[in-house]
Amino acid sequence: MRKKVIELVFFGIFFFLLFFFLFQGATSLGYNWQWFRIFKFFLIVNDGKIILGPFLKGLFVTFQISLLSFILTSILGFAFGIFRVVNSFVARLLGYFYVEVFRNTPLIIQIFFFYFVIAPVFNISGFWSAVIALSFFEGAYACEIVRAGIESVDKGQWEGSFSLGLNKTKTMYYIIIPQAIKKVILPLTNIFISLIKDSALVSVIAVYDLTMQAQKAISETFMTFEIWLTVAFTYFIINVIISMTLKLLSYKMKWGDA
Repeated sequence: MRKKVIELVFFGIFFFLLFFFLFQGATSLGYNWQWFRIFKFFLIVNDGKIILGPFLKGLFVTFQISLLSFILTSILGFAFGIFRVVNSFVARLLGYFYVEVFRNTPLIIQIFFFYFVIAPVFNISGFWSAVIALSFFEGAYACEIVRAGIESVDKGQWEGSFSLGLNKTKTMYYIIIPQAIKKVILPLTNIFISLIKDSALVSVIAVYDLTMQAQKAISETFMTFEIWLTVAFTYFIINVIISMTLKLLSYKMKWGDA
């Protein structure tokens, strides 16, 4: 208990010093702090009516992009993850090519590629270009998670299913994948946190997510420090809540296994 208290004290001192030096640096530049104006970016009260501010609207778009991307990411992850372990040379090569290309190129380049090259051909909006780009990028990581999950299933499961007369396809579908899903479900849900953070890059193609709304607000008010600190803290709180929820889910699943 004493060790935890000491760690919390050092943690508090670290953040105090961080904000102190940030405040001092901004003050030395003659910066005029205007924290009192931050609330209106979340909620606007007009004639007794509460209206969503630009930050909450942008946050809603961020959640939309992240959730849709997560669904498509999971589909891509399972599809290419299975390709990586089947006996087909073409499927393995396709899975390997997909993983190497999307894991070894910057996400922002992929966003530009989908928006400026692919989207005009198929008449895709900027919103869906962002969703597709994020999905393919994170799908490469999800693919490796699924591949590892499938390969972690004991080989005796294959042998047992073959002894019962099941072929490779039925064994994969009925025996291996259901067991692999339980192993990969939590690592896959952690990708949702990455998607929320990575979604900030979609502002480069004028998708009005939280980051884009922040950039617009800064251009109108010049409240650089207040807005970026507020946006960073918003992302932090959201991801901490999701992370704690996933940890709680993990404990419950382990308790259920016991």
